[in-house]
Amino acid sequence: MPYRAPDTDNPRVRRTRDRILAAARDLLSEAGPAGLTYSLLAERAGVTRQTLYRHWPARAALLVALILEGVDDAYPEPGADPGAVATAWLVSLRAGMRDQARRAAILAVTAQADSDPDSALALAQLTDDRLAALNGLLKPSGVQLASDEYALLTGPVLACVFFERRPVTDEFIEAVVAQWLNSRPGRTGRSGAADRWRAWRGC
Repeated sequence: MPYRAPDTDNPRVRRTRDRILAAARDLLSEAGPAGLTYSLLAERAGVTRQTLYRHWPARAALLVALILEGVDDAYPEPGADPGAVATAWLVSLRAGMRDQARRAAILAVTAQADSDPDSALALAQLTDDRLAALNGLLKPSGVQLASDEYALLTGPVLACVFFERRPVTDEFIEAVVAQWLNSRPGRTGRSGAADRWRAWRGC
């Protein structure tokens, strides 16, 4: 029998959800994805496992909620300058990736996507959500990104964080945005962007 979805507009339900997510972030930071079991999470958050399943029937959905919620840094503002919006988006992405629990959640969903249908669906929904959010910020500029353009813009930053394990500098973000702008049909990037991109040797 399926669980009835909780009413997230209810303040009491929202407080419970926030408490669970805070406990899940702590568990991820302490023990990694393997330590984030519903049994341990229910005990840590002071709820029943049934409550967890009502909110997140699959663990992958919980991981996506951890990725999307709880960002303390300022969210980018909509704007008419696509380069400025894209830069603010990558700066916000960089700030979010400083959170150890969020990084662990992203890696866990990605690693499980090949063998777990719930994780594959969650990963696709996460990508769609982020693309829609960025396109909403870009709407005043008249620019809208397809999924491949979104990958071109965000991929270098994610690679720097997860593969190179190096700091994402402001100069690196500027080069990524310049390359993205130069790749758009009929658009040219900022002055000297191509030279800066060719000179780049890392994050």
